[in-house]
Amino acid sequence: MSYIVPIGPYHPSLEEPVHARLITEGEYIKDAKIFIGYNHRGIEKLAMERNYIQTTTLVERVCGICSHSHALAFVMACEEIAGVKPPKRSEYINVIISELERIHSHILWVGVALHNIGHDSLFMKSWDDREKIMDMLELLTGNRVNYGMAMFGGVRKDITADKAEQVLKGLEEYEEDLKTLTDFIMNDKTVALRTKGVGVLTTEDALRIGAIGPHARASNVAVDVRKDAPYLVYGDLEFNVCTYPTCDVFSRVVVRLLECFESIKIIRQAFRDMPKGQINLGFKIPVIKPGESMKRHEAPRGQLSYFVVANGTDKPLRVSIHVPTFKNAPTVPTMLKGNTVADAGLIVASIDPCFSCMDR
Repeated sequence: MSYIVPIGPYHPSLEEPVHARLITEGEYIKDAKIFIGYNHRGIEKLAMERNYIQTTTLVERVCGICSHSHALAFVMACEEIAGVKPPKRSEYINVIISELERIHSHILWVGVALHNIGHDSLFMKSWDDREKIMDMLELLTGNRVNYGMAMFGGVRKDITADKAEQVLKGLEEYEEDLKTLTDFIMNDKTVALRTKGVGVLTTEDALRIGAIGPHARASNVAVDVRKDAPYLVYGDLEFNVCTYPTCDVFSRVVVRLLECFESIKIIRQAFRDMPKGQINLGFKIPVIKPGESMKRHEAPRGQLSYFVVANGTDKPLRVSIHVPTFKNAPTVPTMLKGNTVADAGLIVASIDPCFSCMDR
């Protein structure tokens, strides 16, 4: 006999409001539907009423975890319309902040996943490691959540040699912590029982539905904007696109951990190759000539796109934001089928959703 079991829109294992309607037979899920739209904040409308500097601050509030990604994608689009080329040093600094943010986001998600399966000792270990990355971000930017670094024509703050040395030394210690955490997770029986074979999204389904970011890479799809359409200085840096073939929740954990090691590699190269010079073109409120641009950035959750339309004033005519969760959410019903109701919360969380981003 079939039953409908609702998960959400408010549920202990979901960090943000989303509603999953599960069609079950016994404890197994036969079909599922996802309903979104509980958190609309009108940010795109607000962006039409503020100047470009105010809008940079506004879009950074779309998400508290990938705030730099939003500000960076917006200013890159504005710079392309204006025909402005920011200083090379600022591009390296933006890469460093972006990759520290990626590590922070991935380790935060790993902790949430471990908490969902009831492994609170590893949850506390991962979030203790995450705190060290947040300390580095605070050292470089002065902030722990919304960093306020990206701006039209460059970045707001430089990185001194002393701060660079502190971060590089901190990353050496952090890399050892990350190896320990990865070893624990890869060999822990509880993690294996709750994640292996759970929430499978095959490579074919990932391509058919259009998954992006680490979620797609965990289904063995090698997509990454940093490689596919290099921007900033990513084309000059060596790193691997991490994939994993098991296509389940365990695969999503592993991919995010592997990407943290690649981010450390990128940060070290960026510090090594970063040229001296100015970091921005000044702090005047820009007036941007009429035009439009769409810029993509590989945010921690996947491809983030900003479409900006300028009309020759100091305010954007239109700011359209396309976030990774909007692309990955349609994969959830496919992943839920055949699994138990007990795993539903973990499977929804395995895409690393940000419904706050999606319902901007």
